[in-house]
Amino acid sequence: MDFINFKVGQKTVALKILDILLTEQYEENLTQLPNDRESFLGIKDFMGKPVPIFDLGLILNRVATKDTNNDLIALLSAREQDHVDWLRDLQLTIHEGVPFTKARDPHKCAFGRWYDTYKPENEEFAEILAKFDDPHRKLHELADEVLDMLKAGKQQDAKDAYRREERSTYARLIRLFESAREQLTLDYKPIIVFTTKDGTTPSIGLLVDKVEDNVSVVETDIQPLEELVKVGFDVDAQTKKLMRGLIKHKQSHSLILDPTAIFLDTSVDEETPAVQDEPPLDQAG
Repeated sequence: MDFINFKVGQKTVALKILDILLTEQYEENLTQLPNDRESFLGIKDFMGKPVPIFDLGLILNRVATKDTNNDLIALLSAREQDHVDWLRDLQLTIHEGVPFTKARDPHKCAFGRWYDTYKPENEEFAEILAKFDDPHRKLHELADEVLDMLKAGKQQDAKDAYRREERSTYARLIRLFESAREQLTLDYKPIIVFTTKDGTTPSIGLLVDKVEDNVSVVETDIQPLEELVKVGFDVDAQTKKLMRGLIKHKQSHSLILDPTAIFLDTSVDEETPAVQDEPPLDQAG
């Protein structure tokens, strides 16, 4: 069986190639209709047919990837402002003798605590984040350097050190915050996967983050849904109806989905079978 893997948040999902009609860039140009489903984004005219579009991020992760991205951009803006305030307070200490109370340890400021634990999945974003370590550490070291100079009565030396790092280390750090936000914005280019039941007519559209790769598997490569417990999936009723099994890779799994199950009645709790060669997924209700 042939599948295509898609990224949805931190999850990788797999759809049968035979269930996919086409993919296109999401332009947020959908027709809005009243609907109780939070994951329902609207209607898209495709091949002369109105096709309902659903956000897989909301279905699988309970949060849209766009919202996750925007939250991260907001966090970076807040942490940048922290360091603008940090440098301003250090300047007040030098010029007016105001006690300096900000974090001097780079691992103890709000950004440092986040930075030490955050694990980015995007390679380009990870490369930018890796560049933060040096200027962030050096900027915090400036506080100890300046305070020692002031303690020794060397105010002019403290002013010179401040100006030097403001023009170099601080400027580098601010540019990195800007670059990180820009990368997150540029990187989010979601696509709509138009699915089909009969191979020719569009059924529904699924919003995903990006295409990963395609994979061919045999039945023995597919693991039953019970394996989800072992890899940490929290399965609710709606998501369970979509699942058809797991494809095991070297270090990860793809979650096999049946797009037609979006419309199944989730009030009935029933066992969902694993993927079989016969009958195909596109026969599901």
